[in-house]
Amino acid sequence: MKILNFSLLIFVFIFFSCGSNHDTETLKLHSPNIIYILGDDMGYGDVGVFNKDCKIKTPHLDQMASDGMIFTDAHSTSGVCTPTRYGVVTGRYSWRSRLKSGVLTGKSKALISKDRTTVASMLKQRGYHTAMIGKWHLGWDWALEDESEFGGDGWAAGDCDNIDFTKEVLHTPNDLGFDYAYGISGSLDMAPYVYVENGKVTAQPDTVTIDKGKYTWWREGPTGSDFEHEDVTPNLFRRSIGYIQEQAKTDDPFFLYLPLPSPHTPILPTEEWLGKSINPYTDFVEMIDYYIGMVVEATRKSGIEDNTLIMFMTDNGCSPEADFEILKAAGHSPSHIYRGHKADIYEGGHRVPAIAKWPAMIQASSSSNDLIATVDLMSTCASVSGYQLSDDEGEDSFSLVPLFEGKEGLRKSLIHHSIDGSFAMREGDYKLIMCGGSCGWSYPRNNDKEALDSLPPYQLYNLRADPSETKNLLNQNQKKVIELKALLVEQIKAGRTTPGKNQTNDEHEGEWKQIAFIEE
Repeated sequence: MKILNFSLLIFVFIFFSCGSNHDTETLKLHSPNIIYILGDDMGYGDVGVFNKDCKIKTPHLDQMASDGMIFTDAHSTSGVCTPTRYGVVTGRYSWRSRLKSGVLTGKSKALISKDRTTVASMLKQRGYHTAMIGKWHLGWDWALEDESEFGGDGWAAGDCDNIDFTKEVLHTPNDLGFDYAYGISGSLDMAPYVYVENGKVTAQPDTVTIDKGKYTWWREGPTGSDFEHEDVTPNLFRRSIGYIQEQAKTDDPFFLYLPLPSPHTPILPTEEWLGKSINPYTDFVEMIDYYIGMVVEATRKSGIEDNTLIMFMTDNGCSPEADFEILKAAGHSPSHIYRGHKADIYEGGHRVPAIAKWPAMIQASSSSNDLIATVDLMSTCASVSGYQLSDDEGEDSFSLVPLFEGKEGLRKSLIHHSIDGSFAMREGDYKLIMCGGSCGWSYPRNNDKEALDSLPPYQLYNLRADPSETKNLLNQNQKKVIELKALLVEQIKAGRTTPGKNQTNDEHEGEWKQIAFIEE
């Protein structure tokens, strides 16, 4: 891989701004390698550079921040896994798809249509080699012996007895632009427990496993002969490092999407890391930090560091499975000063650590307070590869390149989404929440009827003055409520938040929660 200096990069961006139809050989010389690492269930306060009171040692992420840029107002587009991952891959809010709430299972059918442009299919057009190594959690189509046992479309949880693991898996990441795909279907606590490589199960299940430990639990399910839960995270990192080393020997730019299944349950630090910190969760985070350092080191040793963009974000906030009481007693808060945690509409559910490192473009030890989101990967990759997005591509994605250059960001608003399908609208300092509670797992939950009945139906917060969302301004600032509600309705109906022709949201079955406010 050829390495660019800063002036040449500036030339390339000017060159690309004049159009997108450039020959493949030119792109191979000028497009940066891109590595996108997505942590799983890890809070804003779990990385030292974002939390001065952090009790977890994250020297490698902190060093990556020192070598690049941190983003202090970064967000996942949902409080849970699948919806955020949909946005990362497509540049589109997940609730525009048929998934209006919740997450998929390990047996769910593919969520992303084959005719939808993804980050991978877009970059493939620009001469990139593309790979996904990790936790997919966007559904793929297992070969089933009897479709009726899965409710006809594979969305029912069911069990795995109906899957024929000897047959090819269809509608995988390979069908969505990834040249190489290796990983697991859902979370590491969701059966089946097998690796799938380019549409084929790598080893047939030869046992059924289950774990009921406090931190280590996973659901009962068939397990491949080459599948060891404790080794899944190290295995994915080893394969990713090997991929980087091999691609560095070629002249083609590459895109590596590394969506981790950790530190999500089962919380499984290896023996080397167990007991090094507060509890198994913090041990696991420290282990992940170490492996991220190895990824960065692989680019350095391979001679491609200068022209490799590495981004790290997480798919939502920390889960209660980390045991907040134990962490609190040790003086650590995964959500830092922010309210709530995974699944919630509050900041702790979706405000996440975000770091970008690209020596040829990003100034070391820089930071940005601009609003960004996981969904912005699509447009960012389009910018750095010279691709012009069409109206039906990356409808909610804004490029981060201006921020990399020290300029003002393009994103002015952001729609948040919780596990139960509730919405919030963020613009500037203000955030309007379209429900009375957390809309997720923290108090007050939807089943806390007595508490919710005593609260206003909506919530308005000034995040600059009140980042912990403690003072509901709903009755004090009705003008702002009306403005944000109108903006939310406009952006939902438009099918996009970026400039361009209006698009259509996908059809769905059942209730689209909290959408009634559109007709109010």
